[in-house]
Amino acid sequence: GWLKTFDDYFRDQTQHILNNMVIKLQEDNRRKFMWSEISYFSKWWDGIDGQKKDAVKRLIKDGQFEIVTGGWVMPDEASPHYFALIDQLIEGHQWLEKNLGVKPKSGWAIDPFGHSPTMAYLLKRTGFSNMLIQRVHYSVKKHFATQKTLEFFWRQNWDLGSSTDILCHMMPFYSYDVPHTCGPDPKICCQFDFKRLPGGRVSCPWRVPPEAIHAGNVQHRAWMILDQYRKKSKLFRTKVLLAPLGDDFRYAESSEWDQQYQNYQKLFDYMNSQPEWHVKAQFGTLSDYFEALRKESGLGEKSSNSFFPVLSGDFFTYADRDHHYWSGYFTSRPFYKRLDRVLESYLRAAEILYSLALVQSSKSEKISVFPSVDNYKLLSEARRNLGLFQHHDAITGTSKDWVVVDYGTRLFHSIMNLKKVIIDSAHILILKDKGAYNYDLSTPFLKMDDVQSSQDSLPRKMVIKLTSQPRYLLIYNPTEQERFSVVSVNVNLPRVKLLSPLGKPVTVQISAVWDGATTVSHEAYQVSFVAHLPPLGLGVYQLLEVQSSEAVLANYDIYMRNSRQEKPDKLFKIKEMQNSVDNIILENSYMKLWFSGMSGLLEKINTKEDGKNHQMKVEFSWYGTTSNRDKSGAYLFLPDGDAKVNFLFTE
Repeated sequence: GWLKTFDDYFRDQTQHILNNMVIKLQEDNRRKFMWSEISYFSKWWDGIDGQKKDAVKRLIKDGQFEIVTGGWVMPDEASPHYFALIDQLIEGHQWLEKNLGVKPKSGWAIDPFGHSPTMAYLLKRTGFSNMLIQRVHYSVKKHFATQKTLEFFWRQNWDLGSSTDILCHMMPFYSYDVPHTCGPDPKICCQFDFKRLPGGRVSCPWRVPPEAIHAGNVQHRAWMILDQYRKKSKLFRTKVLLAPLGDDFRYAESSEWDQQYQNYQKLFDYMNSQPEWHVKAQFGTLSDYFEALRKESGLGEKSSNSFFPVLSGDFFTYADRDHHYWSGYFTSRPFYKRLDRVLESYLRAAEILYSLALVQSSKSEKISVFPSVDNYKLLSEARRNLGLFQHHDAITGTSKDWVVVDYGTRLFHSIMNLKKVIIDSAHILILKDKGAYNYDLSTPFLKMDDVQSSQDSLPRKMVIKLTSQPRYLLIYNPTEQERFSVVSVNVNLPRVKLLSPLGKPVTVQISAVWDGATTVSHEAYQVSFVAHLPPLGLGVYQLLEVQSSEAVLANYDIYMRNSRQEKPDKLFKIKEMQNSVDNIILENSYMKLWFSGMSGLLEKINTKEDGKNHQMKVEFSWYGTTSNRDKSGAYLFLPDGDAKVNFLFTE
């Protein structure tokens, strides 16, 4: 979703596009159509009858309908973690394998705001041979066009051979819409977008409308568009040309299918009937294009790649005109960018625990009540919500507010559901007597130590209430390496004892939980300790109240400007630093750090192993925005000049 939510787009446009596709492609076997995102396609598929499904399979088999890329979405290529990029590809491809028995061959990425070699690598490893990209800096496009290098083998920087090469087509012009795909003149190309015929809801901004093709104008109109095709072909190395015919949410109305296909077929028929024009024009899929391109350029399965140049590197940062660099979205809506990573980590942890629990549940009839089917559905839903959020208008932070709330709600619900999967799975795994397992949805066996109340709220640490009877603290290591990690939980009192999974006392530190900058809360205390867990391990620690605790209490040095601490704390030693302090020093057995007493920023590091001092400089700076009409925003970063360094002290 961008201007509408995913479900609203499906209701208003997407389902109608796909319904019309089945009808209109069957009317003429020369017609072709491509589809990319499986999120929409699967939702549509679930609501159609068997007859329509059979028709889709026939259209795919006959080469009229092609799935390109086949990921859950067309993802952004800058903000996501590679885990999520792979996961949404897997989700889409597994759906295709299960429901259609097909595997995509070519990548189609026309709208991400810049392109990453990581995506090229993932597509290559997926088994793709070809890919297409569009949003590249306009100056780069111009340079590539003059050099005829818009088609190239994209190779990874670290590849000394050619094993990562994937054939890539870069679209040469401003956009992927019809006015910018037939050739260099959008005023002419727009006249061949037949949805813009007079009387329709959309028109050409160049104020020259399309004309319906008929016997009286077909020669002139065919020559007009062929001239654009020839000019565009001069930018490439072969005689094979691609001119995509679509745009955002096009073909939702039956009338557009007729307008586009019928008028273009008349143009193609006329061109092909003129042997002196030396042209063969037809509808085609992306695979049709790359197949013809490889044949024309002599690229067989075993031939060399020397016909096309080899390129390594990335296509960031994108600009479509002037100095309009699309780097604003790298930091837009950071709360949801973080929520994406939180869901990602919960998903991986839940998948591993669920798999291990499934093995255990299959070994014993007594634990057949383990909700494996229900929890697998929750895992699938979480994968799909994570995948959906990788879309180039979601994780980027460029959607409208209500669409962002819809995305956030999906992420939040999946986090809640994954916590349930983790709890249910861990329950089985920690029981010595598996026969004692009892699943009760109303009373979960475990609780997570953080609580988040809504999609736009920050998580809060739960306060564990201690008594002389042990509370069990279950810690999970979701990585494949042995871990020594500091774990912190909040408890209701400072007199604490912690026992390891082997029942041995563990050294803990008690730290303050702060109400504001200078006030210590006595409703909660932070307990920190070093947990040691094997790969993919679960460890059960015991926390209990004791009369006399051997825990280490944290000490605090506080520096306050123009205010004083109200009164000494009854538990923690809090020392107020003087205004004239020069440096703040932190030290352990490995290093010594000096911080400015005025700014609190790091200034020097001493590494004790070699005795060397390293001078540091940390600055906080800010950019203004331009005074021009175009401003920095969700997409663009348009500063008014160099960054300005500022120190801001709050009273």
